[in-house]
Amino acid sequence: MKDSKFSEMSNEELIKNQKTLKTVNTIFCVVLFMLFILNIFIVFMKGFSAMSVVPIALLPILFLNLKNLKEMKRELESRK
Repeated sequence: MKDSKFSEMSNEELIKNQKTLKTVNTIFCVVLFMLFILNIFIVFMKGFSAMSVVPIALLPILFLNLKNLKEMKRELESRK
């Protein structure tokens, strides 16, 4: 999402999207952490495989979501 989209949203929409994104980020972070732990376990038991790259490949999604969350917060603070 771009800043222009956030500036076009109403306060209620921003707050709703912010809460949703926080929940999604929390769940995604927990799942990603579990994938990392499981990946370490599998690497020690069976060795490296192509699936070992999946948690690392999903990490940019978390960073993008955190960036969007920060932008939403900034937009809400600018409106106060």
